Amino acid sequence: MSLFDFYYYFILPVLSLSVLLVFVRFVKGPGIVDRVVALDLLITIGIGIIAVYSVLTGQSTFLDIAMILALIAFLGTVAFSYYLEKREKNG
Repeated sequence: MSLFDFYYYFILPVLSLSVLLVFVRFVKGPGIVDRVVALDLLITIGIGIIAVYSVLTGQSTFLDIAMILALIAFLGTVAFSYYLEKREKNG
């Protein structure tokens, strides 16, 4: 079994299953904090899928896209934590 077969038959199905499970948590999440964490995890799993695809195709351009997506996700999480901090001070 080569590394590419391992990617196709193990890594990608595990990432796909994790996307489905996290999406269920995103939909059912009891609070907004749970939904934001689930969204951040969905983006992180998406970055993993992009990285695996980049290795499989041999194109490093996809890694640049994954890095930009990671920066956007980080900024979104920081903005949400700032929002929660301001909400607690006002309420």
